Amino acid sequence: MQADATSKKKKIAAEGMRYYEGRHDILNHRIFYFNDDEELVEDTTRANIKISHPFFQLLSDQLVSFFLSFDDNPIRAVENADGLQTYLDEYFNEEFWDEIGELIGGAYNKGFEYLYAFVNEKKQLQFECADSMGVVEVPAKHSSDGKPYVIYHFLDHVEHDGTAIKRIQVWSETETHYFKQEDEGAIVPDDSVILNPRPHIIKRYKNGKIYGDAFGYVPFFRLDYNRKQIGGLAPIKAIIDDYDLHACSLSNNLVDFDTPLHVVSGFDGQDLKKLQMNLKTKKVIGVGEGGDVNVRTVDIPYEARVKKLELDKQNIFIFGGGLNVDGLKDTNATTNMAIKMAYALLELKTNKLQTRLKNLLKGDIIRIVLDEINKTHETGYQLKDIYVMDASRR
Repeated sequence: MQADATSKKKKIAAEGMRYYEGRHDILNHRIFYFNDDEELVEDTTRANIKISHPFFQLLSDQLVSFFLSFDDNPIRAVENADGLQTYLDEYFNEEFWDEIGELIGGAYNKGFEYLYAFVNEKKQLQFECADSMGVVEVPAKHSSDGKPYVIYHFLDHVEHDGTAIKRIQVWSETETHYFKQEDEGAIVPDDSVILNPRPHIIKRYKNGKIYGDAFGYVPFFRLDYNRKQIGGLAPIKAIIDDYDLHACSLSNNLVDFDTPLHVVSGFDGQDLKKLQMNLKTKKVIGVGEGGDVNVRTVDIPYEARVKKLELDKQNIFIFGGGLNVDGLKDTNATTNMAIKMAYALLELKTNKLQTRLKNLLKGDIIRIVLDEINKTHETGYQLKDIYVMDASRR
């Protein structure tokens, strides 16, 4: 767990989630200057506005919404598979697609995300999204007994005294071991779990006795955003940072130069603080013979900054593969062709991830669901009886 948390892959994933949550690098921005002793010190008098512009969150939510823009279950049975669609709709219901939405968003934000299977109270397979930041894969070649494992850990709650309670689960092909940890203390068996280790499936005989059954596989399934498991932030992070910096710099300029500069000559007095107070309150100052006051203003490069911000925003949607609604504001351009062109980049990004999602569904999720349907209802359906609709066909 410690080695996984400090891995390069998890650091990149954490950065993606940080930007999705609007916690950009601009929040750490500081301003420095050299004082009279040529020492570099932080300037705490100038404005230092820190505003994150959550473009990445918008791009991620667009992707998920576009994927889930359907009315009927996109996992379909062929026409001659009588009764199969009814069974499929029981498993791949609205709750399932909500979890798929979390899966897609997590894969885009962090580069990879997990879906895990369990048996619910209805003794039926159910799937939930597992945060990849808390999932550690242990391949068979790296385990002591030559078997694959998955470690799943998460913060359960924080006690009144501030103690953090972490739950840790170790999943094998047959059972799950449950542990807990308080803060950074020792990892001990979780005494809140009655049956520990616990079989994947708990069943009861008619006489009331309990017995367990196993899936025969580790029930965690990973969706990768790409082969390198790097999320969608990488190609646009620098542009988002540039947008944040220029937007905040413009705000800082407006704050710092919202009042004119007064150039005073022949000042009749010694107290500059009194001079400043008179300017702010009485709007009057006294000068000596031949004295004068010149008011100077500072021109802020507003137009140049606005053009730069518009260019950054355009590039964020181009290289981030998103839908820029600004292109649809002109009512004369909202034709079917214009709308189709506006969605082109979003469709391109969707198609890339769609292939990986379909492979996950057909190769793992649908397969194990179909096995359960056949065992429960004594049917003989096959994988060829099922297809998954593309997002563009809905």
